[in-house]
Amino acid sequence: MKIIILRFSSMGDVAMVASVLVEFSAQNPEAELIMVSRGVFKSFFDDIPNLTFHAIQPKTIHKGVFGLYQLFKELLKYNPIAIADLHNNLRSTLLATFFRLIGIKTERLNKGRSEKRALTRKNNKIVRPLKLTVERYADVFKKLGFNLKLSHQLVKNIKRIPNDAESLFSETTIKKIGISPFAQHVYKMYPIVKMEMVIRELNALNYQIFIFGGGEEEKKIAEKWQDQFVNVTNFIGKFTLAEELAIISHLNLMLSMDSSGMHIASLMGVPVLSMWGPTHPYAGFLGYGQKLEDCIQIDHPARPNSIYGNKPCLCGDEPCIDLIEPKVVVNEIIERLTHG
Repeated sequence: MKIIILRFSSMGDVAMVASVLVEFSAQNPEAELIMVSRGVFKSFFDDIPNLTFHAIQPKTIHKGVFGLYQLFKELLKYNPIAIADLHNNLRSTLLATFFRLIGIKTERLNKGRSEKRALTRKNNKIVRPLKLTVERYADVFKKLGFNLKLSHQLVKNIKRIPNDAESLFSETTIKKIGISPFAQHVYKMYPIVKMEMVIRELNALNYQIFIFGGGEEEKKIAEKWQDQFVNVTNFIGKFTLAEELAIISHLNLMLSMDSSGMHIASLMGVPVLSMWGPTHPYAGFLGYGQKLEDCIQIDHPARPNSIYGNKPCLCGDEPCIDLIEPKVVVNEIIERLTHG
């Protein structure tokens, strides 16, 4: 019995889908999964039994309505019994509709938009924990008739370190921290100057620090830190995603924004200390298996005011994430690395 799963982006959301499918596959070994996403995310699914990855190419052969119909014809060859739309956007809805029109059962993600609006509106906020996104994903499979109970536990997935990084992990007594300081939206980022203060303190404590996640501009910042601090190594642009996953699997801790770095570390079973600004873990995007007490955030009546972090903070002259003191971040890291 084959199920087609649709989730095209973003990186963090796709990584969360992978965490859910790990558990789905274990609990439903008779099911064959066809994961439809962007080819760059394939590595997230490499370890899941009975899963075939089918890449969508939205800028070329799968572009527009005719391109989606072409994708539909490609996917028909799997003879699926059900479609799990974990994206629920225009593209995935149209693709799922093609299947529904020929009698194949489809279910789609309930994003909980009204609850999220109540959480983030300026006046009369209803600040309460909403259903986790991974549970929303699980609900789609339940509506399709499958059993799925998520454990919400981190499970270490140790992979072989790439040859080019082996020497950095030879000293096993030194704690290794990954830092994912960048995010798609600038409002979710801790100020670079303050992050450098955090790195300076951690470097002085002789922790090994690895910088992940970003493009060319972020790479320049990370390389500056690498040149400045003896215990810092930049990994941006150095490895494939599969190799980065392998490296992350050997970390003791990840420091991340509310971003894909948190979800990738979760997939590898690595605990994450996460930092939150205009967004909030109550919206449901906390990393799989991560703890609310590992979220660093400032209490303010204007928070949260954004689900995705694409809106500026409304906390006053200084954004709320800027109000987090570097020493607080360092102390939280020390506490977790010392006492677990």
